Amino acid sequence: MGLDSPGEQSPSNVLCANTMKPVIVQEHNADKPRNPYYEKDIIYIFKISRLVLNSIGIWPSLLENSNQFLPNIVIGLCNMFLLFAIIPFSLYLSLDVKDMMVKLKLIGSCIFGFVSLMKYWALTACKPNLKYCIEFVQHDWKQVEDSEDRELMLKYGNVGRNLTILCLVFMYSGGFMYLTIMQYASGTTIDEHNRTIKPMVYPTYSGLFDSQASPFYELLYAAHSVTGCLTCSITVGACGLAALFVTHICGQVDIMILRLQNLAEIEGNTDLHPKLVRIVHHHVRMLRFSSSVGTLLQEVCFFEFLGSTCVICLVEYYTLMDWEDNNTLGLITNTMLLMSLLFNIFILCYIGDLLVDKTGDVGSLCFMIDWYKFPAETMRSLILIIAISNNPAKITAGYIADLNLSTFGGILKTSLAYLSFLRTTMIQ
Repeated sequence: MGLDSPGEQSPSNVLCANTMKPVIVQEHNADKPRNPYYEKDIIYIFKISRLVLNSIGIWPSLLENSNQFLPNIVIGLCNMFLLFAIIPFSLYLSLDVKDMMVKLKLIGSCIFGFVSLMKYWALTACKPNLKYCIEFVQHDWKQVEDSEDRELMLKYGNVGRNLTILCLVFMYSGGFMYLTIMQYASGTTIDEHNRTIKPMVYPTYSGLFDSQASPFYELLYAAHSVTGCLTCSITVGACGLAALFVTHICGQVDIMILRLQNLAEIEGNTDLHPKLVRIVHHHVRMLRFSSSVGTLLQEVCFFEFLGSTCVICLVEYYTLMDWEDNNTLGLITNTMLLMSLLFNIFILCYIGDLLVDKTGDVGSLCFMIDWYKFPAETMRSLILIIAISNNPAKITAGYIADLNLSTFGGILKTSLAYLSFLRTTMIQ
């Protein structure tokens, strides 16, 4: 199914139920803003996501007429920091560490870093689709006319913005504690060669260079701290995009539902047909945007789905070990990390569930309005809307699993099952 350009001026074809012929819906002055507050609204809704995604070079630069080379430089630097930390860390776990308990304590950070890198590559590859989705949302904000419609969009825009802020607070709080307090609280250790080993965020393979010697240690620690911030920004950026787009779709659904309710209040049949054509056009456009958002997020959600199950299990294990060892600081830090990971995957599952419910509500409402007052042609048109609503829009994790609250419960059950197996294995 092709995607309509958000600001196209050409006529749009909508299938009319009574004639089964394309009906032309002309959008006059499609690019002329109808909302006098659209600039303020767009800045308010996009502000947090734009700041986070700009910091990792993912926000489409063409929207702001900035230098196209700058985002490419930022993307290159981000990849360099991520690979510079993850590859030596993986070699360290594979070749240097022999103790299984030490490997188990470190592998969680390695998996989280690797998953963040995969999500970053997925976001980078989807930048054209991201640009389309952002322009689509901006166009909707420009073209909103009624104050009631604008209030509905602001209501759901606030939901998406607040979810992004909450994700940012959780991720950066947990990341800050892990990168600073927990590292220095662990203190220095003495290895088997009687060498002092200072704490590192991502320990480095000894065959490359001596990471404990100054000034390498200080430079590495700074670089690894930047990498830790990048992993948090990637997670917040992906989650913020999902919340932003899905809540926008929910706002458009509520506008469509409001129009359907107003349709039932019209006296006489003369104005029903053009208004119904407008509703159907709005519905089709919304479904196409939903499809584009699902395509944009499927790879990111796939890596988040797999990574969350493994990392949540490991962080749960770390939390239990700190509880048994009376390590208060480690317990607080790992609890914060666990809450951050749980909250992040919960947001994705929650908005996925919200999207299914909202897009399915359209069909339910068609049953509830006074449809029996409509002429036969209009009733047949409502049947088409009901039929489409029986297959609601979804967010999937790479077409493997639908993201909803049931999936979130499944992730928790799976992580707890892995935790039980892990504890049994390590005790033996």
